[in-house]
Amino acid sequence: MKEEDFLGTEPVGKLLRKLALPTVVAQLINMLYNIVDRIYIGHIPGEGALALTGVGVCMPVIMIVSAFAALVSTGGAPRASISMGKGERGEAENILGNCFTTQMIVSLLLTAVLLLWNRDFLMVFGASGNTIEYATDYMQIYAVGTIFVQLTLGMNAFITAQGFAKTGMYSVLIGAVCNIILDPIFIFGFGWGVRGAALATILSQAVSCIWVLAFLCGQKTFLKIRRKSLRLKAKVILPCLALGLATFIMQASESVISVCFNSSLLKYGGDIAVGAMTILTSVMQFAMLPLQGLGQGAQPIISYNYGARNTKRVKGAYWLFLKVNLCYSVLLWAAVMLFPQGFAGLFTSDQELMEFTKTALRIYMAAMLLFGIQIACQMTFTSIGHAKESIVVAVVRKFVLLIPLIYIMPQILPETKTMAVYLAEPIADTIAVTFTAVLFSIQFRKVLRRLESVPQNE
Repeated sequence: MKEEDFLGTEPVGKLLRKLALPTVVAQLINMLYNIVDRIYIGHIPGEGALALTGVGVCMPVIMIVSAFAALVSTGGAPRASISMGKGERGEAENILGNCFTTQMIVSLLLTAVLLLWNRDFLMVFGASGNTIEYATDYMQIYAVGTIFVQLTLGMNAFITAQGFAKTGMYSVLIGAVCNIILDPIFIFGFGWGVRGAALATILSQAVSCIWVLAFLCGQKTFLKIRRKSLRLKAKVILPCLALGLATFIMQASESVISVCFNSSLLKYGGDIAVGAMTILTSVMQFAMLPLQGLGQGAQPIISYNYGARNTKRVKGAYWLFLKVNLCYSVLLWAAVMLFPQGFAGLFTSDQELMEFTKTALRIYMAAMLLFGIQIACQMTFTSIGHAKESIVVAVVRKFVLLIPLIYIMPQILPETKTMAVYLAEPIADTIAVTFTAVLFSIQFRKVLRRLESVPQNE
């Protein structure tokens, strides 16, 4: 029996607990990188509100950096797990090596682009004359650490994909602890403000990057980064990029959507509305990352057993994943609806911004309770290698629904144009979840029938 066979033999419930709990913790910790920055920055005496808005404008650029890491990792990691399920360890290592090389190339290109044109991007993404200097101060330093962000996020997915969820969690925990310690020292102790926040972030990511690469080159991993697997091969890397495209679209489109939101909000509500959007985005990240962590925990189970043609375990893992997702999303939705001021107060001590955000938060996250369905269906599509369906549901939610609604809703509700912009999010989410659930129920039945038509382990 192969060492990694535990993915195909241990009880699904036990496995999901074993793999999902560390990945959820890892996602929550990972969120601290940017959110801790924003919490500290929002409380800088005298300039906290403007500095927070300026750093918030950087978020679309940071999302693009993360999206490129996801393009490679969320396509490569499931394919590596499927290959492991088929007993093809050599092919799984080829996938790992090709993805590592691709991440390196992408990192260097992104660094060059961000250093040359970060100010131009930030103006497009909603910076004003009051906030552009804060935004560029943060982005110029963050750009230098792009390679650490790319490799940490991208390669850590391959640790989790092998079932080493705790190690993946430690990868993030190490960096987050460094960030929490360095942030107040650099921001307040040395008086470096937003520059200190950016420096703390990239130094912390560098520490995480060293940990991740040391593990994947060490003795404990099933799949190892080997020199012979680093040479790019189209037949290896292109299917990974195709599968990761859905997650890339979902994450990169957040930048486009941020431009749409920020430009509309600046027009109708000014800097305070853009500042509130920074807080809303942070709370939405808090909501989404644990769901994505659950997905990363479920992915090795679904992918491995899909590769091994074990229909019962694929089905069981999906249904358990869906139930846990729904429980979490409903509970968090209830917390936001009941205590919006508590969430807003984490990010600002400015009373005017807090009061404005309290109302906006309830509107913006009104459909949060449905997100468990969306994430469960979309991430299961990715786990079984169905790239087309993953791309379709991502495009429908973001481009077909949300972006047009950002501009349509203020025309439908002209008396409350600013809040109408926020209302676009829950309307788009409700329609998208319905579409995704219908498409998934049809396609998943077809997948299960195909698996059942072929004897297990054949």
